Parts: sequence; structure tokens; C-alpha cells
Amino acid sequence: MWDHEIRSMASAHAIIASAVFMATVLPAVLVRGFSVYGTHLLWLYSVSAAVTAVNVAVFWLLGISPPTKRHTLGYKLSRLFRSCVYFFLSCLFFHTVVVLYGAPLIESALETFSLAVLLTCLTTLRCLCVLGPNVQAWIRVFSRHGAMSVWDTCLQITVVCTVVGAWVGAFPIPLDWDRPWQVWPVSCSLGATIGFLTGLIAAPAWIHYHRKQLTYKCK
Repeated sequence: MWDHEIRSMASAHAIIASAVFMATVLPAVLVRGFSVYGTHLLWLYSVSAAVTAVNVAVFWLLGISPPTKRHTLGYKLSRLFRSCVYFFLSCLFFHTVVVLYGAPLIESALETFSLAVLLTCLTTLRCLCVLGPNVQAWIRVFSRHGAMSVWDTCLQITVVCTVVGAWVGAFPIPLDWDRPWQVWPVSCSLGATIGFLTGLIAAPAWIHYHRKQLTYKCK
């Protein structure tokens, strides 16, 4: 029943994962001295920009975004403005949460906010692409039994994997190993990215395996 949607999802996720790979490889070829550890912020913003551009393009081409009842230019600009506001607020939210979990408040503020931008690109941006700037829809999707489509279930899986990956990535930081990937926020951003890629693989696989049990109801 969901074979077409699952194939579309798998294809979209393969393209997004390829964008993460290219955002890592291309700067290494074009920028002298580039490395994930040595020039971490450059890598972080490269991945963020690639994921943002490809997510927007892929979901627009697939027509996953919620249909708009109005087609006026003013309404579309209003949606775009609200999406940008939500994106910025999400960056502030993640920045605050990371600081509350022990990140430096003043020192390394740029690094902390950069991690917040990456988390926003990997999580909130997908919500904006699939659900639009609709907080009620976001709350519904992430509530118990709130998914109404395979794409809602996909959001749940990828967002959870990304956040858990960032959280797990923080564990090695206080250890006295003196490794370059222990510098803030390298391990957290790597953990978030690995978690995101894991979610891209796990979501269509999980949905395919449980497709006979999926019963979405309109609410």
C-alpha cells in the first residue's frame, strides 16, 4: 500500500545523504588545508548549507509540502517569512538547550551556535519542508500516535536519531584522551550527522518492514 511513498522516501534520502558526502569531499578538494577536525566550522556550515538546499529542492519536487489554500504572492511571502522566523527561533532553542546541558555560555559561543544551526538544518528544516510553519502540526506529529502519513513517521525517526546522536556525541568530550575530535563541538556535530544519516536509512527500512501494520487516520 505504501510502496510508492517508501520508494520516493528512499530515493530522497539517498540524495540527501549524497549531499552530506559531497559537502565533506568537495571542500577537501577545493580548499587547501580543509579537514573535518582542523576546519570544523567550515565543514559544519558546508553540511548545513548542503542539507538545507537539497532538502528544500527534494521536498518541493516531490510535492511533500502541505498545499496552500491561498496562492497569492503575499500569502506565499508570509509563509516564507514565518518559516525563516521558525528557523531562527529553532537555532536559539537548540543553542539554549546545549548551554543548559553544559556547553560554555560565553566562551566558544560561536561554536555552540554553529552546532545549533546544524541541528536546526537536520531537524527543524525537515519539519518546515513537510509540515510548513504550523506548530500545531509539529506537536501532533511528535505526540503519541500522531503520525498521519509515512512522511510524518519519517520525521519522527530522523529527528529522534539526530538528537540522540548529538547527545551521545557529547559523552567523549570530558574524557582525558586529548584527541582532536574531542574539541567542542566536533563530537556532537559528528554524532548529530551520523544520527541523521542513520535516520535516513532507518526510516524507510522501518516503514517498509511495518507497512502492513500502518494505519494512518486523518484527524
